[in-house]
Amino acid sequence: MSKPSIESIEREWATGPDSPHPAWESRKIPALPTSDNQSPAVTFLFRFLLLYIGIQLLPLDGKFVRNLFDFGGGYTQYLFRLSKYAPHFVGSDSFLNWGIVAGIALVGAIIWTVRDRSLKLDGQVYNWLRIAVRYRLALAVIAYGFLKLFTVQAPLPSLSNLNTAYGDHSAWKLFSLSLGIVPGYQSFLGAVELMGGLLLLNRKTTVIGTLILLPFLGNVFFSNLAYEGDEYVYSGLLLTFGLFLFGHDAVRLFRLVSLGLTAQPDQSALIWTKSQQTTRLVLKGAFIALTVLLYGFTTARIGSGRFPQTPGLSGLAGLYRVSEFRQSGQEIPYALQTPSRWQDVVFETWNTISIRSNRPVQLQHTRTEELPTTDQDRDYELAGSQGRHYYRYTVDPSGRVLTLQNANPNHPDDRLTLTLTRQKDSSGAPTALVLAGIDSKRDSVYARLTKVNKKYLLQEAGKAGRRGSLTL
Repeated sequence: MSKPSIESIEREWATGPDSPHPAWESRKIPALPTSDNQSPAVTFLFRFLLLYIGIQLLPLDGKFVRNLFDFGGGYTQYLFRLSKYAPHFVGSDSFLNWGIVAGIALVGAIIWTVRDRSLKLDGQVYNWLRIAVRYRLALAVIAYGFLKLFTVQAPLPSLSNLNTAYGDHSAWKLFSLSLGIVPGYQSFLGAVELMGGLLLLNRKTTVIGTLILLPFLGNVFFSNLAYEGDEYVYSGLLLTFGLFLFGHDAVRLFRLVSLGLTAQPDQSALIWTKSQQTTRLVLKGAFIALTVLLYGFTTARIGSGRFPQTPGLSGLAGLYRVSEFRQSGQEIPYALQTPSRWQDVVFETWNTISIRSNRPVQLQHTRTEELPTTDQDRDYELAGSQGRHYYRYTVDPSGRVLTLQNANPNHPDDRLTLTLTRQKDSSGAPTALVLAGIDSKRDSVYARLTKVNKKYLLQEAGKAGRRGSLTL
């Protein structure tokens, strides 16, 4: 066999993939079923997939409608609630819902196949569904991405969290606190998530967006499983959306990158009329304006939205050791085993007082990312932690009588009414605080608090740097 000349090789490459040359024709591969001779099994599975993904996008329960007309709490909370929607038939988050969706899709695929054996509509349905999935996934990752970018999702630990034993936090709370202590890394994760979401907004860059998001979403999914988070079902759903989008280009990428074969360009896009193109651009612009610009602006202004917004008493924030404690007029010496004996008290900069004692805590299991609209619902500081009881307090006009209500909904009857006295030395410098009053059982309570000027390694190490010297 004679060797091809240089001129024949150049002529073959110059003609490109649209030429009728056999070497090019052998490399062509259709992205979708395009012939009535397509295998019936492949056609059925393809239609089942279209229906399954499509149903996962539909607002099939009343929760979506309620969230659609619930404007409380601000725009960030509103859009975040909508972005987290997934159809629920049983329970709140369960893979059983996926099974129900699969059952409905199976019945639908059977009916579709029996009534329509041609493939004329399959390609159009697929292209429209890809658009819907692109924007649905973009909405979700952009909503979460901004929360990470502005460190709203996992804020810096509160003083009470820093003074709670490591073993008194749940796995989910430890993960959230670990993310919160590195705001720079959290912002980086948010930027990566945002980049992937923005790339989904353009059809031509979708494959790049999915290549960025699939490892990210896979890590989120397995993190939720490993750290006992309750959003593993929802994160798994987002992962399936990403896989669906990536599947469109997976074969062509494999041929190009792994096999070194020619990959055909994507020619499956919808053909728009002029009026449709105008409508498409208007809707796309509205999506960007509402989801990227407005949501990003309001999220940047939300601050530490997971902690109460009501300010606490001025000048009291800090850790206090309970040097003297009396209950029902009887002094109780310091002992870790005594349930009712207060060990230390933390005043936060907001209106929270946390008391460490050996009294049992019925855990508040909040293991999902929420943006509460009221202080009563902002339970991040106490969720997933034991060892301390968290109280929200109000102050009378004199500034001396405090009414404490346990913020844990599992302890609704735990209330205290205490009088606050600031003790000072002869020079007027504060020496101690005294809290005296009655608890929910009408027993008298007296606690003398001495402030501890504690330095935290987490904060001091941040000032000194990795190689700086520390003195605590």
